[in-house]
This record gives sequence, structure tokens and C-alpha cells, in this order.
Amino acid sequence: MREAELLEPLIPAVRANLEHRHSYVRRNAVLCIYSIYKHADNLIPDAPDLIFDFLSAEADPACKRNAFIMLLNTAPEKATEYLGGVLDEIESFPDVLQFIVVELIRKLVRQNPQLRGKYIRVIFGLLKASSPAVRFEAAATLLHLSAAPSAIRAAASTYIEILVSESDNNVKLIVLDRIGTIKQRHPKVMQELLLDVLRALGSPSLAIRRKTLQLALDLVSQKNIDEVVQVLKKEIARTQAKELEKQGEYRQMLIHAVHMCAVKFPDVASKVVHLLMEFLADDNASSAYDVVLFVREVIETYAELRAQIVAKLVEQLEYVSAAKVQRAVLWIIGEYSESKDELRTAYKAVQKAVGPPPFVRADADDDANDADAAGNTDGTADDATSTRKEHSGPKLNADGTYASQSALVPDSQTDAGQSSAAQAAVPPLRANVTGGDFFLGAVLGVVLAKLTLKLNESGELSARDTNRVRAESLLTMVGILRLGRSSTPPHPIDRDSAARLYQCIRALTDASADTLRDILLNQSRVSFQTMLRDMAEHNKRQSTLTGDEDDQKREAEALEAAARVQADELISVRQLRTRRGGDMSDNDDADEADLSRATGAAELLDAALESKLNRIVQLTGFSDPIFAEAYVTVHQYDIVLEVTMVNQTGDTLQNVCLELATLGDLKLVERPQYLTIGPGAKQTLKASIKVSSTETGIIFGNIVYDIAGVANEADRNCVILSDIHIDIMDYIQPASCSDAKFRSMWSEFEWENKVAVNTNIDDCDRFLEHIVDSTNMRCLTPTSALAGSCGFIAANLYAKSIFGEDALANVSIEKQPDGKIGGFIRIRSKTQGIALSLGDKITLNQRGTK
Repeated sequence: MREAELLEPLIPAVRANLEHRHSYVRRNAVLCIYSIYKHADNLIPDAPDLIFDFLSAEADPACKRNAFIMLLNTAPEKATEYLGGVLDEIESFPDVLQFIVVELIRKLVRQNPQLRGKYIRVIFGLLKASSPAVRFEAAATLLHLSAAPSAIRAAASTYIEILVSESDNNVKLIVLDRIGTIKQRHPKVMQELLLDVLRALGSPSLAIRRKTLQLALDLVSQKNIDEVVQVLKKEIARTQAKELEKQGEYRQMLIHAVHMCAVKFPDVASKVVHLLMEFLADDNASSAYDVVLFVREVIETYAELRAQIVAKLVEQLEYVSAAKVQRAVLWIIGEYSESKDELRTAYKAVQKAVGPPPFVRADADDDANDADAAGNTDGTADDATSTRKEHSGPKLNADGTYASQSALVPDSQTDAGQSSAAQAAVPPLRANVTGGDFFLGAVLGVVLAKLTLKLNESGELSARDTNRVRAESLLTMVGILRLGRSSTPPHPIDRDSAARLYQCIRALTDASADTLRDILLNQSRVSFQTMLRDMAEHNKRQSTLTGDEDDQKREAEALEAAARVQADELISVRQLRTRRGGDMSDNDDADEADLSRATGAAELLDAALESKLNRIVQLTGFSDPIFAEAYVTVHQYDIVLEVTMVNQTGDTLQNVCLELATLGDLKLVERPQYLTIGPGAKQTLKASIKVSSTETGIIFGNIVYDIAGVANEADRNCVILSDIHIDIMDYIQPASCSDAKFRSMWSEFEWENKVAVNTNIDDCDRFLEHIVDSTNMRCLTPTSALAGSCGFIAANLYAKSIFGEDALANVSIEKQPDGKIGGFIRIRSKTQGIALSLGDKITLNQRGTK
């Protein structure tokens, strides 16, 4: 109620309620006076003095809070006067009042920076408040008040204390975001507190651990690298000692963190490599693969560690079960075994792990033929088969020759108990090879060829031993080839693996194959060294695309704006000006203008204004009784609609109600209140909508109202609103991840949306840039891989939503003979909504411009 004629008779009663015996009545009386004074200050001209006296005498915290809020917004000088009298008592105030004190101090210092020294002591005191919320706000205010290292350290320490002590995971994630903001502005201070930040690894939430490790990797420095690695080693040991949530994934994250620390600071590699090698046989293949990649880089970088690492790998080889880890381990053993003893030990370990040939069981087809033949003679095939099973001697083929058998590969027709026992006795390397992994078989042949050639060149073996080693290696390679062409494995050997094995056989048997031997013994390591250099350059480029990308863009824009200043333009230094001669407001305005121009804030302001205009959605037509438009503000987890309604009729509209509904993962928080709009008048109301996932949503509804003076209407008047479409791009942010993690998520995510390319852009590179810009994703494929003009492109894109959802995309396009671009864009995510919404976005925007 805002009509002055109706409010005026009620003023005495409202003032009297300030002394009511119930605190509930008193605090609502304060709010009532606040509302009246805000809309009609002439009705209670002494309201600030009245509330100031009330605040000084009141004891109820809620009443004091409401009174303080009124003074803060209507009479800041009165609020400042009251605050000055209770500065020493603020730390004993209840938390609801401490909140308002912090807000007042922030507002006063913003208006008058000279008051910073007066109130900063109060903020330091509130950092020790009992309420975590008050400490959080006090730390944020302290960061605004001072940039001194002591203040930054105190605020960061408060955030870390809240991070460690609070049990709510949402609070922890928000605090980690704040710590990340401090890290960007004051990295040196945060580096000193890194060990305290790592205490958050004790949280049971994997998301918090991941974010903490990412923060730690950004803050690690030469001074704290040893302590950080020590903490990570303890965490790795803890994952072995007890069961944790998603233990394997957490261990993989820790191993990756240690790997990145060793890449940044190579001196620590020798301290952690032996610990990490214990996880080569880990059940989690991803973490074991990370370990072996790290070991591969370390053994190339540190020549003094090669003998120890090779010996440890030889020892661990028979326990490694993952095929991709076995391939890397075998390659390292074959490449870096140098001395005579290392070569002999490595060769014996590889032969033991793969077992003696042959790798083929008795041929099933020949067995079937034998059974048929026996059936023709004896009457039944079953009798012949049973006779062959009972016979304990060697098996014969149809032509009378002996069938190949292996004691390490059980026959499929044997007893189930014997078969399972034999399967358990098969070494993991042999099991993977006989199971059809011929890529691993090709790597095994290359390693045996390298070891055989090195033993031959060492001259330490006799001619007899040299021939024996070569014969054993050739038998293993031929056995793998025979296995690939038999019916035993689930699929035949591929051409690449077979060609690789033939090359190894030729290198061992052909005396003129010097080029092949040079490739095996020398060029392989040269190629690996080149790959390491390329990876280092790629990581350096990727580091510039992490969280500071926006800051770098702003700095570049500021430099560009500063470059526009003329060389002979006057430079005014505020600190050197005299303060005599009157008011300095004009000079301060000039300073603000200079600062705005130097930082490019004016251009940013224009861009922000244009962005606001783009977010205004017209809801009704100009001829409707009520014209309505909405300004849509998208926050992190909610959407605020600020709806302006204009009465275009000559009647007073009563009970005007905005009725909204949603589609998608949107939820209306509260129903807007009823309004009364006079002729030609306008009213503004707000509606909050909660967002729970990254999905394109639709907000729709209508406006219903009554016309004053028109009674007994059959139906209420109604105006249908236009739909508001919420853009998914408001929640998508570019992100980076490793190739291994991308492949892991790609195989894990079940929702896929395949979009056919239909565009008038005729250049593959420009089309890829257009897709990256329109989807707000980041291209993970390095620039070097996209260079050239081969007529086709395959690139991986990655983004992350503000809700932590991952969005993957693969762009596979080619230039067709008619000059157009064809292909597909495949999108994968864990949830259906983000996959479909991104696909719709790409479909709408992929055509681009010519």
C-alpha cells in the first residue's frame, strides 16, 4: 500500500508499535517505517532519527538488523555514526548483525577510500567470527579493502579454514572458486599457503579433490615442490591403505598430478619414479598407463636412472595385465637395455612372460575332420571324439602328422576345472597375445628383434648362444603369425601387425637389411625424442589457454587502447597534483575518464549495454491491452526475469498476475505477486527460476487481470505471452583436458548426437573456427596437427558446463569434389539434454557466411 492518503492515519499506530512488547511486532514495524519513508518521506520526516534512537535502545538482534538495514539504505551517515560508537563491540554482535556491518563497511569504503584504515581492523576481527558465513563475507570485503600481502594472506587463510572445516560440498566448491580468484591476482601469496590448500584432499568428494589438485598444480613452485610431492606421495599411499570413494580414479588423479609436477620441475622425477612404478600392475589401467608414460619420459631425460628403471620394469613385467601398459613397458625394455647383463635379463624376462611357442591349440578344423572320419568307420562321430579325448598320447592330424599343442594354452575340450586352472597359470602377456591383441604381438616381435640385435652386436655371446637366441626370437614371431592366421583368436591378424613382424624377421635373417636394423636400433629413439619435444611445445601452448585466457585478452585490449593515445598528449599524475585551490571533484572525474580510457572500460561498457539490449525479450504485442517485455539475467544457478508491464488501456487493471510455466530442467521458485496498474502506468516485477542442468529450456505463460468497475465477468481477461528460449551457451564454458581423458570420456558417455554438416562455408579451417566460436567450445587438437591443406580435418572439441557436465565433440569434415564441405559432427555427453541442445545449436549456426 503506497497511497499517502491511506497511510497517513496509520503513522501513529506504526510508531507506537516500535515499543511493542513482542520483538516480532517491533521488527515488522521497522520494516513498515522503512517502506513508508522510502515511498513517501514527507509522512515520517524524522524516520532516520527515530530508527537511530530505536537501534541504540533495542536488544533483539533481528530488530537491530532491520533498523540497521534501513539506516544503511536511507541515512548512511546515521548508520556510520552508530557504527562508530560500537566498533569495539562488533565482534560480540550476533551473526545477522555482523553481516550488515560488513556490508556497511564495504559501502562506506567504496564511497570514501580514506575510511579504509579506520574499518580494516574491524574486518580483521570478523575473520575470527563464529559464523562461517560472516567469515566468508569478511574475507571478501578484506580483499576489496586492501591489496597488502598481510591482508591477502589473512583472507586466503580464512577461505582455507572454511574449506577444511565445512562439510557442505557446495560451500567447498564456492570457496575453491574464490581461492582460484586470489591465485590469479596474488599467486605468490597463495604459493605460501599451498600446503594448507592441500588439506582439502581429505574431503570424501572426488570433485573437490580434483579441483584442489588443479589449483595445486597451478601454484606449485620451486620453493614448495618438495613438500607438495611429499603430500601427494602420502595420498597415494593412503589410497592403498584403505578404501576411498572412487579409489582408482582418485589414484589416477594423484599419479597425473605427480607426473605434471615432474614435467614442470624435472629435479623431482628421480624422487617419485620408483614409488609410481609400484602401480604398473594396478587394476586401474588408466592410472597404470599414466605411470608408464611418466616412466618413459623420465628414462629418456635422466640417463643415470636408466639401469634402475629397466631393472624394475623387468621385474614388474610378468605382473602387468593391461595390454597398452605392456606395450609401453616392452618398448622401454627393448630401447633402453644397454649392458650385457641388462640385455640377458631383459631377454629372459620377455621370453618367460610370453612363454614358449607354439601359441596355437590343436586345430579345431582338423579335429572335426578326424571325428567325421572316425564316425564313418565306427558308426558315430561322438565315439571317435571320446576315444581321442581318452587317449593321452600326442594328437595326429588327418594326414598323419603330429598336431601342434601347447601346455600353456588349455584345450577347449578339456574338463572345466582343469581349463580354469590352466587359464589362471597363463602369464598376462601371453593371454593378451593369444586373445587376439596382435598390436601387442607386433610390439613383442620388435622388442625381441632389438634385444637379439643388441646381444649380437655386444659380442659377449658365443656363436652357439647367438644362434639360439635368434632362433627362439624367430620362433616366437612365427608363432604369433601362425596364431593370427588360425581360427583360435576371435579375429585374424591385421596387415600392419603382420607387416611389422615380417620386417623384424627380415632384420634377423637378412644380412643386407641394414636399413631395417638402423631403424630398430637408432631411429626409433630419435623419433621418440622428437615426439617429446613436440609434446613440450604443445603443453607450453596449452598452458597459455587455461584459466587466464580472458585476463590475457583484456590486457591485450588495454594495450591496444593505450596505443591509441597520441605521443604528445598531456599526462596527468594524480599523486603529483597540489590539493590547494578548491574542490578536486573535476580532477577526480578526469582521472576516472583517463582510467576508463586506458583500460578500455568505455568499450567494455558499450559492449555490456549492447549485451543487455540483446537480452530484452518482447512478450506481448503493441496492440495488446498490456504490453510486456522481460529482461533476462542468467546467473550461475538461476535465471531472473525482470518483467515490465504497461497498461495501454484507459481502465485501471486489478489483480494483474503473471503466470509462468517452464519446459526442461527449469523450476519456478516463487509465484509473482498480484499488481494493480493504473491507466497508462507501468509496473515491474521479478521472477526467479532455478536451473538444475545444462539444457535448452523454454519459459512460457500468460498475464491475467480484472478491469476495475466491471463486475460479474464470466472469465478473467488473459494475454498470452511469447515463449522465452534459454540459450545453452549461457552455461557452456571452454575447457581443456588430456587426450587420454578425452578418449576415456568418449568411450564412457552413452548419449551421442550426430549432426550432418550442411554449410555454405567452403574452407575447412574457417568452418572449424566457426563451430568453435558458435558452440563456445575449445579445440583440443594442436595447431600443428591442423596445419596444411589436405582437404579434410578431424578435430576434438571440449567444453564444461557450470554444473560440471562434460561436453565432447568430434568434427570430421572433408572438401568434396564440388567444392562444398561434407562430413559429420558427433557430440557426446553423460546426459541427453546437453547432447541434444548442443546439436540443435550447431544445426542452427553451422551454415555461417560465405
